[in-house]
Amino acid sequence: MNALARHRYHRAAPVVLVLLLLAIIAGVAAAVSTASSADAATTATADDVTQGQKLFAANCASCHGLDAQGTTGVAPSLVGVGAAAVDFQVGTGRMPMQASGPQAIAKRPQFTQDQINQLAAYVASLGAGPAIPTAEQVDPALGDPAKGMELFRTNCAMCHGSIGGGGALTQGKYAPNLWETTPTHIFEAMLTGPQSMPVFNNANIDPEGKRDIIAYLKAQDQGSPGGLRLGSIGPVAEGMWGWLVALGLIIASTVWIGARSS
Repeated sequence: MNALARHRYHRAAPVVLVLLLLAIIAGVAAAVSTASSADAATTATADDVTQGQKLFAANCASCHGLDAQGTTGVAPSLVGVGAAAVDFQVGTGRMPMQASGPQAIAKRPQFTQDQINQLAAYVASLGAGPAIPTAEQVDPALGDPAKGMELFRTNCAMCHGSIGGGGALTQGKYAPNLWETTPTHIFEAMLTGPQSMPVFNNANIDPEGKRDIIAYLKAQDQGSPGGLRLGSIGPVAEGMWGWLVALGLIIASTVWIGARSS
């Protein structure tokens, strides 16, 4: 019996168990490191903040001030707006503005994405604010277009139209067309509320709801199942347009037939 016990509990067993546990721990650590590598790649470094500050001083400080506290009557303070606001405004070309007007106009971005990330890192270092969303948060394939349609038509359609085609607002402002806007910028716009747009924080529309809205808007890229979009301004206006075209053709046909018979 003692011989069997000595055989089962070999003196090398503790060493083997320790090595086995170390191997398991190392494997788990490697898996976690691999899973978070994408997030680590987008994490701002001290150098990013430094470079962003230089870019800010050269391109933004003339309006927002060297300390980003804003200038009365010219530009707002950027303290606390977060990286998401910078990525949206600069990434869509709205900032820097070329000229003052009712609202900033989207245009070709002036900076590369790396430079935009550096500017965002600097502004984010000035005060807590919304972060740039992750790829998973804005992936249309993970959203539900049906739920997104309900959310969009409840919260957004009164300005952007029933399927995001855009529309006019007051005092020369307008809600832009959303069909060519990237999922990240759509998410950031909801999160930060640029210009006349209200802020839809997580208490209003949670991250899953925002992703559902993105899925609904991207579903519109597949075109209209009925054929021509006719501006996608809604069923009443589209129906009236159809009636006007149909009646016009009937009247033109009647005049042509009458002219032929006479």
